[in-house]
Amino acid sequence: MSVDAHIRVTRGSFSLDVELQVADGEMLAVLGPNGSGKTTLLRTLSGLLAIDHGCISIDGKIVDNPATDTFVPPEERAVGVVFQDYLLFEHLSALDNVAFGLRERGAARSAARERARALLTEVGVDVHQAARPSELSGGQAQRVALARALAIQPTLLLLDEPLAALDVQTRVDTRRHLRAVLARFAGTRILVTHDPIDAFTLADRLLIVEQGRLVQQGRTDEVLNNPRTAYVAELAGVNLYRGRADGGEIHVGSEVIVAADAHAGEVIAIVPPHAVVLHRVRPEGSARNVWPGTIAGIERAGSRVRVRVAGTMSIIAEVTPAAIGALGLIEGSQVWAAVKATEVEVHPA
Repeated sequence: MSVDAHIRVTRGSFSLDVELQVADGEMLAVLGPNGSGKTTLLRTLSGLLAIDHGCISIDGKIVDNPATDTFVPPEERAVGVVFQDYLLFEHLSALDNVAFGLRERGAARSAARERARALLTEVGVDVHQAARPSELSGGQAQRVALARALAIQPTLLLLDEPLAALDVQTRVDTRRHLRAVLARFAGTRILVTHDPIDAFTLADRLLIVEQGRLVQQGRTDEVLNNPRTAYVAELAGVNLYRGRADGGEIHVGSEVIVAADAHAGEVIAIVPPHAVVLHRVRPEGSARNVWPGTIAGIERAGSRVRVRVAGTMSIIAEVTPAAIGALGLIEGSQVWAAVKATEVEVHPA
């Protein structure tokens, strides 16, 4: 493994306790809600924050182990970092920003600048090598920051919300370019993000952290097809409910979900939004699950519309714009949500 780490660190009332392994050449995306510990994880790997317990090994070398009083400072680790706000030096040109790390590691000025020019060409901003950070657009600054991180030829590349500061269109273009550049990087990559699109399009594997703990990990399709928490279900765009199953009935609080599969014990029930049918009056069809609610939100998602229904069994439905018009749905409308038992997926909790 290129990265093998057990990280335990406490800061104030927050504690992070996570184990992770990342293989050579792999791209791991770390996702989680705000305050879950994503940035703390990145800081420990980069050496900006020492761990309290555990051990971090990068490319077979232990860089942090409190038990043996081992700690390798950031500048001596084979780690490149692209920070969320890029942290480019305002008094330096793009060229000298990229050459900075090499100069700090003893490279001659001419050699460092030659390497920097090659990297700026690779990331597509060589025409801006003389520009200061304040003269660069957000997308250009992101590419310079990436080139700077790659300049030291790191074993591990850390990307902390690298697209978060960009507008929507620039993010689309930069994401496509970032994917191409990272595909040519031979080392291990860890992307810290809260944007599922970044994770789904860039990563080989996902690691989900909530409240400082690992709650799920695996290939993208494995995680999305079997969400283990409400946060992961939201990422996947599905409805997730935890409850106790008895035969085909799943008890979720005071409500019951009827499923076609027979299970017993603690389970997770998943209902795809496209399987939810909305009605203005209680339906009399074959659906075994029917719940009343109030529309709490209507959001356009491509050619479909996502409708959030609040009630004792809150649920998200995905319908067509035509259905919205035909039913006269607006926020505050009273509706009934219906789901067939055969549409409910059930997994052991």
